[in-house]
Amino acid sequence: MPSMHQLCSGESPELFRSLMSRIGDKWTLLVIGVLGNDRLRFTEIADTIPGISRRMLTVTLRALERDGLLSRTVYAQVPPRVEYEVTDLGRSLQTVAFAVGDWVGDHQQTIVENRRSFDAAADPAGPGRQADEPSSGAQAR
Repeated sequence: MPSMHQLCSGESPELFRSLMSRIGDKWTLLVIGVLGNDRLRFTEIADTIPGISRRMLTVTLRALERDGLLSRTVYAQVPPRVEYEVTDLGRSLQTVAFAVGDWVGDHQQTIVENRRSFDAAADPAGPGRQADEPSSGAQAR
């Protein structure tokens, strides 16, 4: 298996970066994970992922379909019905999505604590004050 360095600088680094960007975007792993082994309609996916706009879900679904990670089936009926499901290639990415989800679940509290510590050290005003606010002992000019 090639190293990350080899992939970043190999024959097609643009494709590699493009795919890493797709997988690492805000919604891809969530959509892949939510679909699981099910066939879901657009609204079912949207209802399961809080915060995703209809437009962003459309963009994400199209990109995943283009890359062959999911398939879209249109049923000729009234009203029209469209369902999405993960392909075999997408299922191989689900393994990664679920592993990332497990990692986040295992480490999110530690990361929250790290962020608090970092923000407190980086903010000279201290927690709860704006950086341009004087501290309690400082005189205003």
